[in-house]
Amino acid sequence: MELTTVWFILIAVLFVGYFVLEGFDFGVGMLVGLMAKDERERRVLINTIGPVWDGNEVWLLVGGGAMFAAFPEWYATLFSGFYLPLFLILIALIVRGVAFEYRGKRADRAWRDRWDWAIIVGSFLPALLWGVAFANIVRGVPLDASHEYVGGFFNLLNPYALLGGLVTLTVFLVHGAVFVALKTVGDIRERAHAFAQRVGAVAAVLAVVFIGWTAASAGEVAVWVIGALAAVTLILGLAASRIGRDGWAFLGTAVAIALVVVMLFSALFPQVLPSTLDAAYGLTVDNASSTPYTLKIMTWVAVVFTPIVLLYQGWSYWVFRKRIGVQHIPQ
Repeated sequence: MELTTVWFILIAVLFVGYFVLEGFDFGVGMLVGLMAKDERERRVLINTIGPVWDGNEVWLLVGGGAMFAAFPEWYATLFSGFYLPLFLILIALIVRGVAFEYRGKRADRAWRDRWDWAIIVGSFLPALLWGVAFANIVRGVPLDASHEYVGGFFNLLNPYALLGGLVTLTVFLVHGAVFVALKTVGDIRERAHAFAQRVGAVAAVLAVVFIGWTAASAGEVAVWVIGALAAVTLILGLAASRIGRDGWAFLGTAVAIALVVVMLFSALFPQVLPSTLDAAYGLTVDNASSTPYTLKIMTWVAVVFTPIVLLYQGWSYWVFRKRIGVQHIPQ
């Protein structure tokens, strides 16, 4: 296998990890405004992701770094053409991270409310915009013969991309609600189950339409198969949540998100950013990659350090595996 293909797969794996882990982060962040009734319940929700949210974001940093090093042309064109949505995502992630750290610094209702809104909006924008961005990557954007983006911001707001944004938004909400049910006890857990069922029905419909649209555009059997598996696992996850099997429900939504990301990258390969002006203007794994020597060094670094990162993050989830409830939060 060519190293360009290896690194395309590794970048796909990094984004699978990011969307599966940060997906429930975003969902829980939005649920702070949608489900919590008072300060103690907001603290319960925030505490479910408190030990892991910053570690989850490392997957994005590594994915972006890998894209920059392995496919610099892809990175440059993507971050210049998608400058505004990616800038909004970056600002939202910064404000959200600050809010987690600062909301408890003062015992003032107005102070905490402002930071809670920062968490909610800082979770909502990335959950929506990541779907818009990845749908545009798969659909293609106007690139000229120099591989430069020649469209505007509104070129990114096409029906397929907006549907992709709604899919990530609703699926992340469901993923977050399932995670809350997995990590809490009492009334808040029951309300998380009910919320997952209500939003899950909408998410499932949107996801099936998006999967079908993507597979029909790609015209490949593998994309259809992966998309069908994603839809089935999402429905099975919702069914498991309905009967209170929280672990299986979380596994179902996690696998569904992972399969959708795999489907998008499968539909994309061997291109990394198609051009809607002329297929010859698009970026591929070959014309966007670094030198073979660079990819070889990166591969050895990945072989050594990736297992260490996975073991450490798995250990952190194991340490903080217990359920919590309002009874664990002081008045």
